[in-house]
Amino acid sequence: MRRPLIGLTPSIDVRDGRTIVRVNATYLEMLVEAGGAPVILTPDAALIGDYVARLDGFVLTGGPDIDTRPFGVPLHEKAEIMDPRRQAFDFALLRALEREPAKATLGICLGMQEMGVSAGCPLIQHMHDVVKDADRHGNDNTHAVTSTLFGDGAAASWHHQALADAGRFEVIARSDDGVIEGIRDASRPYYVGVQWHPERTKDRTLGLGVLRSLVEAASR
Repeated sequence: MRRPLIGLTPSIDVRDGRTIVRVNATYLEMLVEAGGAPVILTPDAALIGDYVARLDGFVLTGGPDIDTRPFGVPLHEKAEIMDPRRQAFDFALLRALEREPAKATLGICLGMQEMGVSAGCPLIQHMHDVVKDADRHGNDNTHAVTSTLFGDGAAASWHHQALADAGRFEVIARSDDGVIEGIRDASRPYYVGVQWHPERTKDRTLGLGVLRSLVEAASR
């Protein structure tokens, strides 16, 4: 069977005056293992129509923080915001996917936060302000996650921000300290966000299993 084409949003870095567009290899390797054919997207909003028309599914990858100021929310002093070109591209892609609700879409870490903020969900900009021992969610530390969609297990995380409320989304996962770890739009075939990093999670239920669920949805 043909492998579904899965587009991945890239990070944009500037080093020594040069712009670098990149995706961590762990995303690509696990998507291939899950049965998909990963495609790294050029972050040009003019291409989004072609991407949505031709690709079978999408992954909004992890990365730095959202600049909340365009959404009317002051920026936290601890925020380390992404390149504005990436933010513009990612949110334009989410708007386009709203018009194509059948496209399988997975948001990972930052990607889940973008899904939420795009839909009006409030963001905890620095979890240390409200979550006890928030460091356990960083540096690829593992912690327990309970999920109604994927099952329970130990997930690897690297984030200091999280959704304060899921808004119109269904909460499908939480960590053992109550942080929202997964959301989905139940009105769409597959529109899911996870706060952990499945591509770096050894537990197959919350690791490879998440990417396989996306690939299966994109194959329908």
